[in-house]
Amino acid sequence: MALRIEDYALIGDCRTAALVGLDGSIDWLCWPRFDSPACFAALLGTPESGRWLIAPAETPLGVRRRYRPGTLVLETEFETATGRAAVIDFMLTEQRGNLVRIVRGRTGRVDFRTEFVVRFNYGATVPWVSRRDDGALDAIAGPERVVLRTPAPLYGVELKTVGEFTVEANESVPFVLCYGPSFEALPPAIDAFDALERTEASWREWSDRCPEVGPWTQAVKRSLITLKALTYAPSGGMVAAATTSLPERLGGVRNWDYRYCWLRDATSRCSPSCISDITRKPAHGAIGSFVRWPAARARSRSCTAWAGSDGCRN
Repeated sequence: MALRIEDYALIGDCRTAALVGLDGSIDWLCWPRFDSPACFAALLGTPESGRWLIAPAETPLGVRRRYRPGTLVLETEFETATGRAAVIDFMLTEQRGNLVRIVRGRTGRVDFRTEFVVRFNYGATVPWVSRRDDGALDAIAGPERVVLRTPAPLYGVELKTVGEFTVEANESVPFVLCYGPSFEALPPAIDAFDALERTEASWREWSDRCPEVGPWTQAVKRSLITLKALTYAPSGGMVAAATTSLPERLGGVRNWDYRYCWLRDATSRCSPSCISDITRKPAHGAIGSFVRWPAARARSRSCTAWAGSDGCRN
């Protein structure tokens, strides 16, 4: 059963986004775009619908999490009877199609387990999984492929990929998941630790444009980072949410697909004057693209109240 929605945190690459549960499970991810079919869809079903769990082998005594300041890099720290360790989750903004998870020991010794269940097309399609010569796991279903690389030992059980490993203080175990078309060459391997540094630097370079605004500075920065994370970088279109099919209230019937851009709502959230006031600079980057995006839509005779992140009405 999925967690409460407030128990999920968002990570993304400004093209799509994933939801990471407080239990260490990624229960929602659509690749390569916000509105693509999900390959992890446990949020709407069960673990068999697709998820990626990395968590202590035993129930933790406590769980804390935070975003690294000025970034969309998420840290979930687990405390057990034998030590503390964190799972660091992020997606690369510069190299799309890469999701990185790094397990880092803080104190003592912590035993972890992982369960990787990829199901394309909202849980409907079980991929063919094979091991490459370099040890990478290659999961293919039709035109789609994901490749998982890690030094942790993994093995298959009942159409799932599972594993157990241990981290001690100051030790790290990286996991890198790459997405790409199955008819193209295998996605190249990346260095998880270098990717972490580059991703942090990229987010901080952007968020540091926000000046100090007194006691609300960090809240303003976090809001800006969230809005940027929900913006489809190629067009500047801002989706209402990263999810679909969740009811507005428990037992309700309004379970719309919010992975689209509602012109009225998005424009009010991200007007040029608002952005210029916050950053003390003209609208630029993804925000500048968004300002141009609804203007182009408004000039079209086919303008509608909502559209896909790329402007398509379908």
